[in-house]
Amino acid sequence: MKAPLHGRRPPLDSRPLLDAFLAAVRNDRAPFTVPGHKGRVSRLDGDLGAVVDGDRPLSGGIDTVKLTGGHLAAAERLAAEHYGADWCRFSTGGTTHTNQALCLSVGQPGDVVAVSRSLHRSVLLGLVLAGLKPRWLPTTVDRQSGLPIGTDVRALEAALVAKPTPKAVLLTEPGYLGTLSDLPALVAVAHRAGVPVLVDQAWGAHFGFHPEVPPHALALGADALVTSVHKMLPGYSQASLVCARTTRLDVGRLERAFEATHTTSPAGSILASIDGALDLMERRGEELLSSVLTLVRETRASLRDLLPASSLPSEATLSHLGEGRFDPTRLLCRLGPAGIDGLLVERMLLEEGVSLELADRDTLVPVVTMADDNESVGRLLGALERALQRVPRAEARPLVPAASWQVRPDTAMTPRQAFFSAHETVPAELAPGRVSVELVAPYPPGIPVLAPGERITAELLRVLRNLAAEGVRVAFAADPSLESFQVAVEQREQL
Repeated sequence: MKAPLHGRRPPLDSRPLLDAFLAAVRNDRAPFTVPGHKGRVSRLDGDLGAVVDGDRPLSGGIDTVKLTGGHLAAAERLAAEHYGADWCRFSTGGTTHTNQALCLSVGQPGDVVAVSRSLHRSVLLGLVLAGLKPRWLPTTVDRQSGLPIGTDVRALEAALVAKPTPKAVLLTEPGYLGTLSDLPALVAVAHRAGVPVLVDQAWGAHFGFHPEVPPHALALGADALVTSVHKMLPGYSQASLVCARTTRLDVGRLERAFEATHTTSPAGSILASIDGALDLMERRGEELLSSVLTLVRETRASLRDLLPASSLPSEATLSHLGEGRFDPTRLLCRLGPAGIDGLLVERMLLEEGVSLELADRDTLVPVVTMADDNESVGRLLGALERALQRVPRAEARPLVPAASWQVRPDTAMTPRQAFFSAHETVPAELAPGRVSVELVAPYPPGIPVLAPGERITAELLRVLRNLAAEGVRVAFAADPSLESFQVAVEQREQL
């Protein structure tokens, strides 16, 4: 599916927040406001000043304390125009904040929402904050490629006809490996039922800026999206935005939800980077993404002599599902068919100063962005080629989906009930059958394998321990050793 290219930002004054930030840095001012560093820490400590002195707050830095300049509001209006949205806000709290704002924007405590089980932990904790009950949409795995391909249309249809009717559908598009559901079909099904579709598009900030890259979620009919500007675009860490159409969502509720968990002291540096990154993409997005696509495709071609073809998926891998089901900028190496241990490869790469976004036994994900060039990707490729030539090889392993894509939860409580319930800590061998009050996830990708309110099973315990033994970071457990778990004292059904 070819992406509609927007280019709606006007040629003049197209980056009001970035320009205001630059003016604040360059102007000689005497601030008697917070933050306490005042951009002058180098006179106290040179090392600390190197970190802090470029920072400017929004209030009393980029703008006046009373925000009379309106620079942030102007930048958000331009972003809304780009996305074809009625409402847009910039966040310094990452997509964790914007996901949770969307959760707080729909329904009432106790209402049901249909949620893809490949959700990020931030969405699940948003359900806790909002008191919403998830009706889980399982992750579908493509039989031909073994890749997770998101939410099946029939699963959503079943979730929408079950009573009570969900107040919203929450999807994660694209998934962590760059695969996508048939989002237009899912949106059509939800809208026929009168239900809004909210999309966590954290990994798709570049969508819609190149004809070979999928469109962004609002272009495909979704009602709201969040995206991490700091992931695939050149934004500051924690830079995120949320935008929405208000046909099925209430703008006042959206605004209150956003403000409820946002800082009152936002970093102007982060906000200005959102404005500047979007302006850069409007002017040069197609050119810059063309370079990324070339780098990724050339790297895949270079690795084909070392890995089986099935180990290097591309958009052609899922072409049997139709267009727009894989992000072509995603570089993914699956090592099972070659009998290679990805964690050993990662250690070899780290010895050469090369780090990856994800590495587990079966999968490597190096993230290539428009900040890369032939030199940086050449360093990655050289290190990968050396590691793949040196690493021991065992028998080929089948393409088995990771635990994150196979979760079929046994739900006993809502996430909120479990989160706030009385709990006790029990040894791991006594945990099966008990209801977890904690969230446990391999990280990355941060998809909960065990969520508050779900029963712990012996099989789940075995999977988590195996992952930890292999060297995967199993995050967020109260006991990182997985020798004990926090479980609800009350075990009765509370749904």
